[in-house]
Formats: sequence, C-alpha cells, structure tokens
Amino acid sequence: MLPWRLLRVMLHLVIGLATCALFFSWASPVRRERSIQRWSKQLLGICDVRVELKNAVALSVLNHAMIVANHVSWLDIFVINSLQPCRFVAKSSVRNWPLIGWLSAQAGTVYIARGNRADLRRLYEDLIGSMHAGERIAFFPEGTTAGQGNLLPFHANLFEAAIEAKVPIQPYALRYLDAAGAYHAAVDFVGEMSFTASMIVILKSRKITAELIMLPAIDSAGAHRRDLASTARESVAQALGLQEQDQEATA
Repeated sequence: MLPWRLLRVMLHLVIGLATCALFFSWASPVRRERSIQRWSKQLLGICDVRVELKNAVALSVLNHAMIVANHVSWLDIFVINSLQPCRFVAKSSVRNWPLIGWLSAQAGTVYIARGNRADLRRLYEDLIGSMHAGERIAFFPEGTTAGQGNLLPFHANLFEAAIEAKVPIQPYALRYLDAAGAYHAAVDFVGEMSFTASMIVILKSRKITAELIMLPAIDSAGAHRRDLASTARESVAQALGLQEQDQEATA
C-alpha cells in the first residue's frame, strides 16, 4: 500500500539524516562510502527498483575515471551509488529538494549554479583536486533530465577536469524498464514535476529494473573537451539504441 511505502521512505530518510549527522563526521572515507552504498541499495529496494549492471569490468578501475551518464531521474544518483559511491556534480536546485538535497550534500555531492563562471572555476579546481586524491567523480553532462528515448546535447565544460587530472572518461548508459522490457512510464522526471510527485508515482508502481550499461572507457590524454563530450554522447546513444541525433557538444 502507498501509505506504508511512503512511511518506509520517510523512516529511511530519517535514518540517513541521523547517519550523516552522527557518523560521517568521524568515519573514515571507506566507511562513509560503504554506508552510502548500503543506504542507496536500501532506498532502491523500498522503491522496488532492481539494478542490473551490464558489460561490467572490475569496478575498481572506476577509482581512476570520471563517470558520466545520461540523466533520467533523481533515482540515477542512487543507482550508481549502489554499485560504486561517487562525488556527484548536480545543479544547485537539487540542494532544495526535501531531505534528499541535504543528504546528497553530506554524501559529497557538489552543487553548481549554471552560468556562474566564478563558481564553475572553483568547481573545476575542486574536481581536479578530488580526482588527484583518488576520489571518484560523476556527473550528468546533459545538465538536466530527459525523458527516456531522448538524449540531450552533452555540455563539455566539466570534461576539461578529466583532461587536467589525466583520468579517462567512463560512460554509462542508463534506462529503466518494466516487466515487459519497455521503458518504465513511472520513472521520467521532466518538466515541472516535483521531487515529491515523482516519488509518489514511483512508489505506486512496481518492478522497475534500472539497467546500467558500462561502456568502453575514453582516453582523455591529448583530447579536447568537446571531442570527449561528443564521443561519450555517441557511445551512450548507441547503447540505448537511439536514432542518430545531433551530436554537437555545448560549451
């Protein structure tokens, strides 16, 4: 029943808040990552989302790569974190989502104000430092969510950080399927839909499979950020079986 599932989500969010407040301040990075991974798996379980990883190699290689993926839903962060916790880059509006925004910040998410060049430069230097320190960085180069079956142009700016940090790009293709293997109608998070409304739609549905397809890594050495963005987008589009679209990268 929906009320019971909503109560479970709320209780899980409270546990997450308590964990961040009481545990993260003294826990080691490894223990924090394990906690994030476990909490993400449990949240997906409450939402009846099963993660299926395809074309996987040893996930340890992701310690030395910048992870990029297409962006469908707020679920995306937790799907990836359930396999390999990362520091995500997200638009500043996510910080205002009820509870999830604060929890994501405590888990290491970095928020960026679009169009703020000073903020972008600060973020760029922070990402390079994080990758030099061995942290995993992930972002959604579309910059916003797109309905399944669509792929927006990839913004190229943040790919420059991978070039500077001398790490490859690790693209993922992400889609959510129903029991018949079709795109799951409950997952799209586009337009004016609020986080709360999206959560309710997902909790009303059943049996969502999050298919995460690991694609060949892209070497960043000597590359231009626009070329990296275009190559990553083309790889994701092919994996999702989308018709060829405008591949131009922006910024």
